[in-house]
Amino acid sequence: MNPQQQTSTHLRLLPWPGPEGKPAHLVTDGTATPLALLADDVEEQQIEAAAVVLGLARAMVEEAAGLTTGELRFVCRRLCESLTDVLNVAESRGRRVPAYAPGAG
Repeated sequence: MNPQQQTSTHLRLLPWPGPEGKPAHLVTDGTATPLALLADDVEEQQIEAAAVVLGLARAMVEEAAGLTTGELRFVCRRLCESLTDVLNVAESRGRRVPAYAPGAG
């Protein structure tokens, strides 16, 4: 195969689970396919949702004296969900960041 014809493929972690709740991946050459663009949009929505949850949780925790155990559990669950989503986005994006060139730094 001609080296100019070679395309590198990447395994992209998607921001939603696959069958049976396992991680879902997209094999891509780095082009903006409809599925890759959808994944980008979902990641942005997850990050925005996490920011909203964090803001609401901060306000609730600052007023913790009036919160019930159930309310605190609810806040903790939403924070855990948001943190899981954002960590998934970070992992996916981290895998797509090219390594430093040898001798850089």
